[in-house]
Amino acid sequence: MSPASSVPVDHAGVTVPPPLIYVAFLLVAVALQHYAPLPGLATPMARLAGAVFAVPFLVLVVWSFRRFSASGTSVVPVRPTTALVIEGPYRLTRNPMYLGMLCLYCGIACWWGLVWALLLAPVLAWVITAFVIAREERYLTRKFGDDYRRYQTHVRRWI
Repeated sequence: MSPASSVPVDHAGVTVPPPLIYVAFLLVAVALQHYAPLPGLATPMARLAGAVFAVPFLVLVVWSFRRFSASGTSVVPVRPTTALVIEGPYRLTRNPMYLGMLCLYCGIACWWGLVWALLLAPVLAWVITAFVIAREERYLTRKFGDDYRRYQTHVRRWI
């Protein structure tokens, strides 16, 4: 329900845009690396790993945006979802955009040699799961009911 009325709010209720959460974790990692330095990963192999991590990010995010566009629904979590998107990358993971952003996060960590960012990656995944994905799943269950529940039984949350 919206605070001003008894009309239900038709969105997932995600209050912070998920990309900002990834950026915040990167900034924390940079600060930690500055104030509590760990040996870096500044090697050609780390740079290669960083570049390799960028590929799934590009594939998953572009593919996901195209599926949302083809379904006529918004990718913005504060807007109503008008269709259940289960094709394309959504056959492989229920959250390809968040998985893609996590790949980019890890890629940036490798490229910049930010060991702290890699150590924080599981915490970041937990925060995204607990505060973004869980809200979206509750919303999609309310909105699409058994169709979404069936989808959840066939496709994993992350990978």
